[in-house]
Amino acid sequence: MTAKRTPTDTPRTTDPDWWRQAVVYQVYPRSFADTTGDGLGDIAGVTSRVPYLASLGVDAVWLSPFYPSALADGGYDVADYRDVDPKLGTLDDVDALIRAAHEHDIRIIVDVVPNHTSDQHAWFRAALAAEPGSPERARYVFRDGAGESGELPPSNWVSNFGGSAWTRVPDGQWYLHLFAPEQPDLDWTNPEVHAEFEHTLRFWSDRGVDGFRVDVAHGLAKDLSVPYRDSNEKALPLDGSDPLYDRDEVHEIFAGWRRVLDEYDPPRAAVAEAWAPAPRRVLYARPTELGQAFNFDLLEAPFEADAFRTIIERNLASAEQSGASTTWVLSNHDVVRHPTRYGLPDDADTDAWLMTDGQDPVLDRERGLRRARAATLLVLALPGSSYVYQGEELGLHEAPAIPHEQLQDPKWIRTGHTVKGRDGCRVPIPWTRSGPSFGFGAGAPHLPQPDDFGASSVEAEDGVPGSTLSLYRDALAARRRLQQGEDLTWTPDVPADVIAFARHDGWRSVTNAGTTPVPMPAGTVVLASGPLEDGVLPAETTVWLA
Repeated sequence: MTAKRTPTDTPRTTDPDWWRQAVVYQVYPRSFADTTGDGLGDIAGVTSRVPYLASLGVDAVWLSPFYPSALADGGYDVADYRDVDPKLGTLDDVDALIRAAHEHDIRIIVDVVPNHTSDQHAWFRAALAAEPGSPERARYVFRDGAGESGELPPSNWVSNFGGSAWTRVPDGQWYLHLFAPEQPDLDWTNPEVHAEFEHTLRFWSDRGVDGFRVDVAHGLAKDLSVPYRDSNEKALPLDGSDPLYDRDEVHEIFAGWRRVLDEYDPPRAAVAEAWAPAPRRVLYARPTELGQAFNFDLLEAPFEADAFRTIIERNLASAEQSGASTTWVLSNHDVVRHPTRYGLPDDADTDAWLMTDGQDPVLDRERGLRRARAATLLVLALPGSSYVYQGEELGLHEAPAIPHEQLQDPKWIRTGHTVKGRDGCRVPIPWTRSGPSFGFGAGAPHLPQPDDFGASSVEAEDGVPGSTLSLYRDALAARRRLQQGEDLTWTPDVPADVIAFARHDGWRSVTNAGTTPVPMPAGTVVLASGPLEDGVLPAETTVWLA
């Protein structure tokens, strides 16, 4: 029997199932904490805030990409998967972060980006320098063009960031990029690609990383046979027949990854970013593959009881089917922050709203935050793991008024300046009430912060009863104390706008998602998302009862 591999650093506890009920805090490193004053957050900045993360009560930290990158897509254009961007630090800095986190019993999850590399990656540079048909080009998807002399793209496939998914190189061939042209897609039929990423998984696991978030997990396998068939990412079929996304062959890739991840004791965890229909998303979460898959349904749902109940029931059933636990996500680095979503009309087009600098329609900030707090407490009461995006514990809203000349998202360029993109949720978070970047760093931040950010800073909210930061700390402490098992029992005969269920030992969560108060259920109040009134549960409020 082969001995399990031993990482260089491990947490104090070694529960192999830690991920099933974990609260995972997502750090977007460039916007978290800057120790050098250059305007970019760095790895040392994350390490300096580990005591804060421990006081918050999280179980793990997910680091968005910190690898060498030209930042064509916020770090998701990776030039070297086994190094650190010099602007963010060194491998020694990552080792120090892992040690500091593990000393506080916090796990570290890192992003792995296997669908594409940066065009600055050594492999792609070699491919451009090589001839068509060469081994160097075979690592990517290079094809001859259509038209009389190959002057047209090989197919009509569209990039996720707008425009054609093909770019022509000087010798006339075209390469595929489902995202920006600076992100050429890898060809996962090539054994070298498999070996490269298995090497990467072992590299970080050996250093003590506890798990991986797999970017665009549903996009690796592609049907490149001619004639090319149309793809429709937004309405994928249930039979795995789309040429570009959620193909059956992708599961062979992740079965290989699971064998690598299981070489470790405890096994390394993994979660798929798989934008696939719910019945197929469970495949990525099987124990023989990645083990978990993101459930993004709440990111797209209105603040309505029926919508929430349907999503909860469907995803708990899917998790049971796959043998995994589900994940709950309200905000991340790719979507408008949920206090803002909930403060806009349900039918609002957030892309259009951003183009007005957040002026039309008018944002109801107070209502948005009230709903966000209620949704957060609801989600934290559910079985499964919960993902918290940096700054949501402060109740941060989207920053919509970034000047056009400072926008960084490739969507802004690729859509002809018609979609601002995701910069508004990636603005550096505030740590202090004042200062040149509200405590983020000594210099101006790489994205401008709203003038009122200081009022939502850690310094302003720390220890303040009723603040959103206090709510999160209290909720995570209570959750750790109360969360047992993965059971959930719906409470019968509740008003239509109420979401109510019981957990282990009678712990109950009750959410009034409506606009009028409802009678308060009997029980001792453990925690509430907002002020309570005698005998009633106010509108858009969640309460935990024992």
